[in-house]
Amino acid sequence: MKIELKNKKVFFEDRGSRKEIHPFWLRERVNGETFVDKKTQQRLFDPTELKENIKINNLNLSDDYLEVSFNDGTSTKLTIQNILKEFSNTNDIKYIDKIEWDSSLKNFNNFEFKDNFFEKKEMYDALINFYQYGFVIFKKIPIKNNFIVEFANSIGSIRRTNFGEFFNVKSKPNPNDLAYTSLPLAPHTDNPYRNPVPCIQMLHCIENEVSGGFSTLVDGYTVTQKLKKDFPDYYKILTEVKVRFQFVDQSVVLEDWAEMIQLDEDGNFKQVRFSPRLDFVPLMDKEKLELYYSARKKISELYNSDNYRIEFKLIPGDLLMMDNYRLLHGRTKFDANEGNRFLQGCYIDYDSTEGKLKHLKRKFNL
Repeated sequence: MKIELKNKKVFFEDRGSRKEIHPFWLRERVNGETFVDKKTQQRLFDPTELKENIKINNLNLSDDYLEVSFNDGTSTKLTIQNILKEFSNTNDIKYIDKIEWDSSLKNFNNFEFKDNFFEKKEMYDALINFYQYGFVIFKKIPIKNNFIVEFANSIGSIRRTNFGEFFNVKSKPNPNDLAYTSLPLAPHTDNPYRNPVPCIQMLHCIENEVSGGFSTLVDGYTVTQKLKKDFPDYYKILTEVKVRFQFVDQSVVLEDWAEMIQLDEDGNFKQVRFSPRLDFVPLMDKEKLELYYSARKKISELYNSDNYRIEFKLIPGDLLMMDNYRLLHGRTKFDANEGNRFLQGCYIDYDSTEGKLKHLKRKFNL
């Protein structure tokens, strides 16, 4: 990508495609002290009130900056990097490549919690790791009750659900979810029946006195790529057919229709929803249903395969943060008579981790 000047016009070129940058686009980005608030970066003017026939009077292009003056008397100095970044139509997060992993993954890149941790370079590294692998484990988190709320809100804001601001994961009588039992949980994503689905889940271990109850994770991205390569017909139908996900208890009925594998506008991986106890496939032609059921069975086999699942035991003070759009999680069974297994959980959304990552990148000039 590059920027060129010719006859008082600015041109942007990318992979052989050359386009003129509209003068008004540049005028909207005038960034002097009288035009933009330093702290918030919000405009101090309304661009809809500018005159329409904005023209460029003078231009100067260096390796790093574009200096522009306009016919309304204003001028600005813009960084070339920021202009190119806007034209690439991406953000800092999309530059972080996902790393596919399976059961051979051994190095979890744990991060130890410290004072003022959320403003340290280690927090930036942890968030990069989170976006690469879909999860990160923080060690030595204070195990006082409800500390997960303080932790989550130090990154962004908690996403409250009908389970509350946070929820206690432990065996209890008359549960409204199988998570609150000692039964094993197969790989699944949380809350597939919501619109939108909570993006990120946190689980903070307070007590774990049982011999079982190991946490399990599967990389839905890795499995999806495997399905796309080896079973393209299965992949295709799982990305096209919307199924109904439903949750029912005494106080609420939650439903949403979505594909089991959701792609973004460019046809790339965006999200998986998988919870066989909660999905209802729509009525379709018999042949199409045959294909869909075969596809669902195959992806379930992959999710539950020893080839893709990792298992580990959370100990008191561990906090697991995982991408609920990408990863499936579960647990092995345990005997509640052995002792207490007590985890506290909550949800946050992507804007929390994205905002914190961009803030720390700016802070440390990364």
